[in-house]
Amino acid sequence: MNHTASFRAVVFDMDGVITKTALTHAAAWKKMFDEYLHKREAEHGETFVEFTHAGDYLPYVDGKPRYKGVTSFLESRGIDIPFGDPSDPPGAETCCGLGNRKNEAFNEVLAIEGVEVYPSTTRLIKELKDAGIKLGVASSSKNCKPVLETVGLLDVFDARVDGVVSAEKGLKGKPEPDIFTTACDRMGVKYADAIVVEDAVSGVQAGVKGKFGLTIGVARENNKKELAQAGAGIVVEDLEELNGLEGLNKIFLENRSKSDHS
Repeated sequence: MNHTASFRAVVFDMDGVITKTALTHAAAWKKMFDEYLHKREAEHGETFVEFTHAGDYLPYVDGKPRYKGVTSFLESRGIDIPFGDPSDPPGAETCCGLGNRKNEAFNEVLAIEGVEVYPSTTRLIKELKDAGIKLGVASSSKNCKPVLETVGLLDVFDARVDGVVSAEKGLKGKPEPDIFTTACDRMGVKYADAIVVEDAVSGVQAGVKGKFGLTIGVARENNKKELAQAGAGIVVEDLEELNGLEGLNKIFLENRSKSDHS
């Protein structure tokens, strides 16, 4: 192996870590839920309380598989509708129907605005690749493959475990570690020798639960405290702060020695 790193693989979340699509998702969720809550106001006389980013998206939806996000938010509002089936049309009043409507809204926004990447993340990915470190991408999104294709990064990864793979394999969503452990299994790397990079609290919890060598929290949402409380070994606002492979290796070793002594 032509590198001096103590870790063998890095598994990245996609939305909000590699691509600037987390806000696109958040906007699509808000559009869908606000429309639905207005509908309930008209039909059931329920007072409309808008879906907000800090109050609803971050605690109930962020990082979770689509239908789980719908269920979680509706539960928080005391709304009980049938779960339905993934084949439900976007207009159906089921958890799956609402999730499918959200996906429709996401693709509408994506088609208009396109996809941007975080330059610091792509620089780190290139440096890791050049050093012979294995790379995985683990995402709750069923749009993972087309989004990575759009930005020309699909072929960079040794393993991709996304919403499509999760549905096929029956993997549990975050905060369970299934998507990250499956990525490592496919790359033939022990979890303790791998790093997870996440921007959602549920994703950091998954990294901790999977006993990875290091879980990095990326605080894109002014949520450093929440990511640290979820158990991130280190929290940064941008991956630039890690100082590349050398800095990352130092943090990994410090974190491992902390774990060994705790």
